[in-house]
Amino acid sequence: MDHNLLPTPPILPEAQRLPGILARYRDPKLASSLGEIAVTIAPLCALWAAMWALMHVSYWLSLALALPAAGFLVRLFLIQHDCGHGSFFRSRAINDWVGRVVGVVTLTPYDYWKRTHASHHATAGNLDRRGLGDIDTLTVREYLGLGWRKRLAYRLYRHPLIMFGIGPTYVFLLQHRAPLGLMRGAGWKPWISTMSTNAAIAALVAVLMWLVGPRAFLMIHGPIFMVAATIGVWLFYVQHQFEDTRWAREPHWTLPEAALHGSSHYDLPFPLRWFSANIGIHHVHHLSSRIPFYRLREVLRDHPELGGISRLTLWQSLRCVNYALWDEDAQRLISFGALRKRLRADRG
Repeated sequence: MDHNLLPTPPILPEAQRLPGILARYRDPKLASSLGEIAVTIAPLCALWAAMWALMHVSYWLSLALALPAAGFLVRLFLIQHDCGHGSFFRSRAINDWVGRVVGVVTLTPYDYWKRTHASHHATAGNLDRRGLGDIDTLTVREYLGLGWRKRLAYRLYRHPLIMFGIGPTYVFLLQHRAPLGLMRGAGWKPWISTMSTNAAIAALVAVLMWLVGPRAFLMIHGPIFMVAATIGVWLFYVQHQFEDTRWAREPHWTLPEAALHGSSHYDLPFPLRWFSANIGIHHVHHLSSRIPFYRLREVLRDHPELGGISRLTLWQSLRCVNYALWDEDAQRLISFGALRKRLRADRG
């Protein structure tokens, strides 16, 4: 199908109405929230202890537990994520303090991340407001207008080995240590949050190294951290970087439309859906970010028509790896390879 012949889809009335319709799912349940914390932290601690115990038998046996432990660490991050949206508890103060404490374990300064993530929600899919809290995405015209050095830098940035290998470790281990670029308009709060989190991380690491030894700590937590960071970046990537996502320039961009059609429904098998705390129901999350993750399935149950919108299966999501450029003419994401073929065809 020639995407160039397709008209830009109209703004659907239901996209504008949905945030109001979904408001009834926004109330968190204290027992559920506390239960989700318990069933996430307890297994994470147990797996960490089991990895340490197994190191005395075989490091490879110990390493086998890193993957499930990473899954629980990802889930813990998503609890912090919901706290940042004010959706996990009724009390703003409880949300903030639980988020700050969890941020020590996830290596994510809560107030810094909360601000950048709020910016992402406010501007997702807006071509005129890219940059903060997003994966950098250029349009075809922007990319073709770059010099060869900047093109190379962008291609390296979008390469899977960088995006899902080196990049996640860099973001959580280094970038999160200093909230550069947030002083203007944000004041000192992101810096206070970040430096306090850094100090708490240093104290926690020191205690764990004292208990199990520096070498054992690195051999246990290093793999857990790196796998969890990669999973986290992958989830964030496929939530918006899929072929038929929606980007627009102002004044054609609207928040409900971008939420409904610019965010994917990553329909994962149950175990993966549980570990990822339903974040795959991302279009609903962007429509109403105050819905706690354990209530997102209720929305799909009561509104099954939402289940088929922007749906991606695990297998289909693997194709998203190559998408790198937004084609404003075709209104879809394309790969560098697709652009190269087009340019060759144009040259005849």
